[in-house]
Amino acid sequence: MTAAEVARELEVSERTARRDLDALAMAGVPVYSMQGRSGGWRLVGGARTDLSGLTAGEARALFLVAGQASAATPAVKAALRKLVHALPEPFRVQAEAAASSLVMDPQRWGSSRVEHRPPRFLDELQDAVIRGVQVRLCYVDRKGVETERTVHPLGIVAKGPLWYLVSNTEAGRRTFRIDRVSSADPTGDPVHRPEDFDLAESWREIADEIDRKRTPTEIQAVCAPHGIGLLRMVLGGRLEVGGSTTDGRIEVVIRGHSEYALAAELAGLVEWLEVTGPPGARDHLASIGNALVERYG
Repeated sequence: MTAAEVARELEVSERTARRDLDALAMAGVPVYSMQGRSGGWRLVGGARTDLSGLTAGEARALFLVAGQASAATPAVKAALRKLVHALPEPFRVQAEAAASSLVMDPQRWGSSRVEHRPPRFLDELQDAVIRGVQVRLCYVDRKGVETERTVHPLGIVAKGPLWYLVSNTEAGRRTFRIDRVSSADPTGDPVHRPEDFDLAESWREIADEIDRKRTPTEIQAVCAPHGIGLLRMVLGGRLEVGGSTTDGRIEVVIRGHSEYALAAELAGLVEWLEVTGPPGARDHLASIGNALVERYG
């Protein structure tokens, strides 16, 4: 195939495709280029990709690691498709399951910088997701109450330093912090997995719902256009950007724990951000401003 065809398949530039093909050839991979109308890149002597030397565990590990980047990297996604076809038939199902079993969400909850070690039962639960088996789970909630239930593991999510298990249960879909799992025993029974289940989409819905519960208060404001980027960086998903006002500013809605907490958080941005409501938030800002003037003149 030509370098242009390789570039289209991997969703990279033709220059990048040529550079990488040259690097593969120099590294000893049996590929070479031919000039002319029928030219392009070919495998030497009809060579074929052969991954039969991989063990089942190695294949799963490969796709688990690669799957973390596949949603954001088209080239990796295209490469995974080719690797699946090159795997021995018995490994394909679990390799594909491994690639879709994990979502990486780097945005932390709040501003916590506490680091956590990988939880004790992470490997066991990841294995249950990939093999598609139910798990008897003992779980300690944030109040210290331990419960036991059978769950249908659907996927693992890394949210900042925390790990979560997304599962179906008798009570519906639930999310469990894996560091609060006190035991996890596979039952061997198959998981009932919805055909249209998408872990990334499911996690977006879960995270949005958690954010709404953590930040139940909304205020309205208008922002100078040059300040929107900083607001996005500071507020993340708590910021909703609307349309333009007649004076060229941008309408925004900001979520937080309370009106006072939001006023304290935004007080330093009043040069280019004006809170328009509710009145209680404006009153808190005025009070903070008066206190600053009284203290610093």
